[in-house]
Amino acid sequence: MKLKLVCIVIFLLTISKVTSQETNSPRFGKGLFNLVGKDSTWSMKIGARMQFLAIANWEDDQANETNFLVRRARLKFDGYALSPKLVYKIELGLSNRDISGASEFTSNAPRYILDAVIKWNFYENFELWFGQTKLPGNRERVISSGNLQQVDRSLLNRRFNIDRDLGIQLRHHFNVSDNFIIKEAFSIAQGEGRNVTSGNIGGHQYTGRIEFFPFGDFASNGDYIGGDLKREESPKLALGIVYDFNNNAVKTRSNQGSYMENDIGFFETNITTLFIDAMFKYQGISFMAEYADRDADDVLAKNSDDTLTGDSVQTGQSINLQAGYLFKNNWEVSGRYTNINWDELTGNANQSQYTFGVSKYIVGHKLKVQTDISHLEVTNGNNELMYRLQFDIHF
Repeated sequence: MKLKLVCIVIFLLTISKVTSQETNSPRFGKGLFNLVGKDSTWSMKIGARMQFLAIANWEDDQANETNFLVRRARLKFDGYALSPKLVYKIELGLSNRDISGASEFTSNAPRYILDAVIKWNFYENFELWFGQTKLPGNRERVISSGNLQQVDRSLLNRRFNIDRDLGIQLRHHFNVSDNFIIKEAFSIAQGEGRNVTSGNIGGHQYTGRIEFFPFGDFASNGDYIGGDLKREESPKLALGIVYDFNNNAVKTRSNQGSYMENDIGFFETNITTLFIDAMFKYQGISFMAEYADRDADDVLAKNSDDTLTGDSVQTGQSINLQAGYLFKNNWEVSGRYTNINWDELTGNANQSQYTFGVSKYIVGHKLKVQTDISHLEVTNGNNELMYRLQFDIHF
């Protein structure tokens, strides 16, 4: 692990020395280096970002806890090869939380790779993606962790998202009229999450997403950025629907969670996930809503003789509502309500969380300070109060 980090640092220092006299460094937030080949047949932008988090928890009948950590530390490389229609992206995670989850299915290696994907605009508005990247799932998950309106994502995302996987995606968009836009995405993936080297134990995972923009596109991809930092001059609305089918899934949360092992290997069951989401922005006002529903053919994992293994598919429903207002001095206040109703067979306690957040955008999402406080209510369990403070910087 240390050797790999040393190699990365040496690589970046080498590029810095080579380019310092030949190129002008980009302005803050636009990458560390922007390289273009002499014959313009390739390009590479190199960026880095860090998030530093302080967190305190107060739970009924439990000892109070505080924690300071590097929440995220990442390197990003993107550009084009041969033609601007063939682009690529590589994103590496270096924090402990980014690389955790090593197992026999990842060759017992740290999970450094977040994204490693090629995107080919092969015909008009059609794009074909190859590699590992985010699936076209719920809106909050697709929003970058560096562009969030609050310190971190909601409980809905934590329990129901389908995150990243390895496979192929086909994306397309078209205009119904001058202002009405429809965007579609379809994915076929391995179905067991990122960085898996010994996978596809069950079947494959199929995901489809369609989005409607009745008032036209958002400024600067604002439909996937938290808060209305562009202060949309006219109302903008995006409505999305996702259906995900994981055939013979072997994990408790579709392609996430833990493997459901039994006496003959793995318990397999079909898992479906439905997402419905919306994003609205207008003159500093923003509103995001999400609904999630996960179901399975068999919720309780079994052995070959039908005895229970103790594992269960995490089925249930969740709703997340989030709104904010950005003042002209780039301070923003936001609120969020999240509710999770688990199916009775899972044995999980239902939860409701209320969050109030304050953000100061110094250079948009590239340099910001965010804080929030949350109250968690657990059915027949301990309630919890959580305070967080986070500093975010992107180069």
